[in-house]
Amino acid sequence: MPKMKSHSGAKKRFKKTSTGKWLHRKSGLRHLLTGMSAKRGRTLRTAKVEESTSSQGRLIADYLPYK
Repeated sequence: MPKMKSHSGAKKRFKKTSTGKWLHRKSGLRHLLTGMSAKRGRTLRTAKVEESTSSQGRLIADYLPYK
C-alpha cells in the first residue's frame, strides 16, 4: 500500500504540541488593520490551541497522518 500524502496547506499552518494539541495562527492580521481596535489586534496575535479530541482537531489529524 502506498504512503498517504499530507495536506500541503495544513503542513504549513498547523504544528502539534507535545501534549497532542494543534497550534495555529489566527487570521485577520494582514491588511485593513486601521479600523480594528487594539484589543482585537492583540487577541489575534496569540496562537490558537485546538484540542485533538474536537471535530476540528480530528480533521487536522486526518490531513497530517505523519505528525
